[in-house]
Amino acid sequence: MAGSGSPAVFAHLKELEARSRTLDPGPESRAALWDATRDYGEAFLRALPEAPAFLLKDRPGAGLADVPISEAGRAFPDLLAALAEHVDGVGANGASGRHLAFIPPSSLFAGALGDLLAAITNRYAGYFFAGPGAVRMENQILSWLAREMGLPEGSSGNLAAGGSMAHLIGVCAAREAAGLRAADYPKACVYLSDQAHHCIVKALRVAGLGEAPVRSIPVDADYRLRPEALEAAIQADQRAGLRPWLLVPTAGTTNTGAVDPLEACADLAVRYGLWMHTDGAYGAAFALTVPGKTALKGLERSDSLVVDPHKGLFTPLGLGAVLVRHLEPLRKAHAFQADYLPSPPEDLEEMSPSETTLEFSKHARALRLWLPLQFHGAAAFRAALEEKLLLARYAYDRLLHMPGMEAGPAPQLSILAFRFQPPAGDADAFNQAILQRLTSEGRVFLSGTRLNGAFHLRLAILAARTHRVEVDEALEALAQAAAELA
Repeated sequence: MAGSGSPAVFAHLKELEARSRTLDPGPESRAALWDATRDYGEAFLRALPEAPAFLLKDRPGAGLADVPISEAGRAFPDLLAALAEHVDGVGANGASGRHLAFIPPSSLFAGALGDLLAAITNRYAGYFFAGPGAVRMENQILSWLAREMGLPEGSSGNLAAGGSMAHLIGVCAAREAAGLRAADYPKACVYLSDQAHHCIVKALRVAGLGEAPVRSIPVDADYRLRPEALEAAIQADQRAGLRPWLLVPTAGTTNTGAVDPLEACADLAVRYGLWMHTDGAYGAAFALTVPGKTALKGLERSDSLVVDPHKGLFTPLGLGAVLVRHLEPLRKAHAFQADYLPSPPEDLEEMSPSETTLEFSKHARALRLWLPLQFHGAAAFRAALEEKLLLARYAYDRLLHMPGMEAGPAPQLSILAFRFQPPAGDADAFNQAILQRLTSEGRVFLSGTRLNGAFHLRLAILAARTHRVEVDEALEALAQAAAELA
């Protein structure tokens, strides 16, 4: 076998280097890639106003099997064509203003540019020593969010990959604050409404707290947690020798946008020694507005809360924030020191994100929010959020005047749940048929849910590109489908 310094080895090394350098194209090759990518993105954005909000196809995306990973690589235009047909040409259009289903996503152009720049420069945002600027940027965003939510100076948190990860971080902080150990879990009671998002229970399970008793508290006619029922459940658990531990009210439920009575919840949390972790993934961003602050009164009393910038602040998907009033339990749950990491100086003014999350290989995801906030200014976001609140009330007023309409509760934020009553037959089947027709047409994209066992349609108004014209079009499509199916 040839030695490591033999001519044969050097020749092979030279050959490998030539191949590996193709991974780093030069200026001329990059120019062609830039042009093709820009043209693709620009064509997508230009077509967006008339593009379907949902594309229903047989076996969506299955055509990617015809483009397997190859040894030799493929022409870039061919790959963009595959992307257009099998990824961007199927399912929900997450950039459309007529996406009114679930919790609508958005993708501000400046946020997309932030993502692009973060990927190109590839700054590390997990540890201050290696990425001081990226860490300072994340902490700046977290401080701004905490102030807007009404949390005190010195509150901390983390920019996670989404609301589910942010909730996991908050649950772990709450666990450490209570000093819970494995033997305590079967008695550590959790309280949330029967409208709470499933990711809360999932976070408990992932955090090792699957044995913790979870109390589903009934709601009132507006689908808000009932404080008297909550207090009764807490007292019953105390009498049974259990340990009330965690209260998770919702600031904007997925079903109806309901806001639990946060002030009353905070009072009970103080009275009974519970950690209040508020799920504001969808709704907390409305605290940037005057009417939103009124609807969310009590949010600022949370021990921890989650808000998703990829919802109410319109960034590309993959950005959730957890904000925590108490730093020590947050660090106790997540901080770690290893021999291969330089010790931070004792007077360091910036905390590393790796001290507040399990994640360590952390990219500069703050840039997808920092860039649009700095470029557009916070006032533009406040205006967009208040617009969505007013549009929801406008849509509700129009729904009230539609024939056969059974309007649900008035919107507390920007989600409406409602249903049509047909002249005859099953109302659930009738409303499901309306939804199926709209989904098949794809022009507008709505979703449904069940309230008290009855199927309802949902209109969720949050996407950055949703304005009055898109809401009017959705309402007209609903009325037309209901009339024709009746």
